[in-house]
Order: sequence, then structure tokens, then C-alpha cells
Amino acid sequence: MNDLLAALLLGIIEGITEFLPISSTGHLLIAERWLGARSELFNIAIQAGAIVAVVLIYRVRLWTMLLAFLGRGPAPEAAAADARAADASPASARGYAWKLIAAFLTTAVLGLLVKKLGWELPDQIRPVAWALVIGALWMIAAEYLAARRAARDGERTAVSWTIAILVGIAQVVAGVFPGTSRSATTIFIALLAGTTSRVAATEFAFLVGIPTMFAATGYELLSLARHGQIGNEDWAALGVAFAAALATAFVAVKWLLRYIQSHRFTWFAVYRIAFGLALLLWLPSGS
Repeated sequence: MNDLLAALLLGIIEGITEFLPISSTGHLLIAERWLGARSELFNIAIQAGAIVAVVLIYRVRLWTMLLAFLGRGPAPEAAAADARAADASPASARGYAWKLIAAFLTTAVLGLLVKKLGWELPDQIRPVAWALVIGALWMIAAEYLAARRAARDGERTAVSWTIAILVGIAQVVAGVFPGTSRSATTIFIALLAGTTSRVAATEFAFLVGIPTMFAATGYELLSLARHGQIGNEDWAALGVAFAAALATAFVAVKWLLRYIQSHRFTWFAVYRIAFGLALLLWLPSGS
């Protein structure tokens, strides 16, 4: 297959799966078996493309929080555009931003500790397949319990400090166990811990993913630079993949945010179970 076409397809797969709760790791591992394994720099680039898409989607929210952090009110047009958000007022925006920072710092500290200990499962197909199935069952149970709580107590959109810390821990768990999906783990931890609104839980998970994924990308990039592993790269293929990941992630996230306003995550769980079982049934036991 033409290398640019393969890079385009890998970028599209990353963009679609990075923020949907279906595990980008699992899909990329399978895709690379047919499209060819890529360098660490390539994988960093396509992930960066997906992150930039989320920054573009939440640019007004991020700007509002930054202004609140600096002690300035948002511009009228920004305030109007962000009026529906739980963090629309300057005080709420500052509080929400501090919770994002708390979640990020929790992930950063625990992530560095995990990396120092070398505690990480291998990126092999079989454990990823099991993670897909087990993660799907966790999604179904978590959303069921959140729906029962919402029916009893009303829908809750607020993100507490406890939820912020738990989301930070969940990001580390997702990094240690490939196939669990960072977005699924964080969204459903938030739902279980008390933010019963699917939209509010998803938005917090996506927003905290911005600094987390940028930091992880920067860390890996510096590591590659120190070891001289950046020079020999097909920059045209990398650029194509980056653009494809950015464009498809933008569409995927916008679609998901609309979808979950009136639908549960059930079909994502069903897809994960079907995909995971297919991998377990069809792949050799040593994979």
C-alpha cells in the first residue's frame, strides 16, 4: 500500500477512536498489522492532531477559564457563547480550572511514579482485547448506576474535588492498561462518583485530557530527541497523518457531544464487546 495512503488511514483511525470510548490503542494495534508499524514520533504526531482538535472545539471555554484565572471577565461574545456551561461565571470558571489542574497534577505525579517503577502492560493484542470487553461491562454498569442516581436525586452537572482526583487517577489506570480507553475510564469514573450528567462528565474528561495528553506528548518527544530518534522520519506521511487525525477527531468529538445529549453509551459498549471477542476468537493465543 502507498505509504501516504497508509498514513492517512492511521490518522483517520486515531482521530475517530482517540476520544470515543472505544480505545484508540486497540484499533491502532490492529491497523498497524496491515498498514505497517510506525515510529514513536509518528504515533506522537497523530495523537497531537487529535488533541489540537479538542482545543479548537473548546477554545471559548478554555479562553473563558484563562481570563477568569487572570482575574478578568470574559468578553461579552465569549460569555454569551459559553453561557450554558457550568463554569460560565468568573468564580465558577476559576473553580473549574483548579479542578482540571488538580486532576492533571494527580495524573502527572502518579504517571511519573508508574513510569519510574516500570509498571506497564505490553501492547499486545490479547490483553487489549480483554480490556475492551471488561471495560465495556464497566461502562454498562457505571451508566446504569448513574442513571438510577439521576432518577432518584436529579441530574448533577457539578464536578467535585473528589471527582477531579478520581479522574486524575483514572487517566493513569488507562495508561497502564492499554485497551481500557482513557476517555471511557475518565467519563465513567465521573459518572459513578456523582456527576450524573453524561455531557458534564464527558466535557470534564475531554478538557482534562488536553493538558494531560500535551504533557505526555511533550515528554515522549523530549525522550526521542535525547536519544536521536527524530531525524529519520517521513515528514510528508507524518503531516498527512497529523492533518487526518485533527480533522476526524474534530468531527468525532462534535458528533459525540451532540449524540450523548439524548443517547446513552450503550452502543459503544456493545461495539467494544463485539470487537474484543472477535480479537480473542480470531487471533493466535500468543498475540
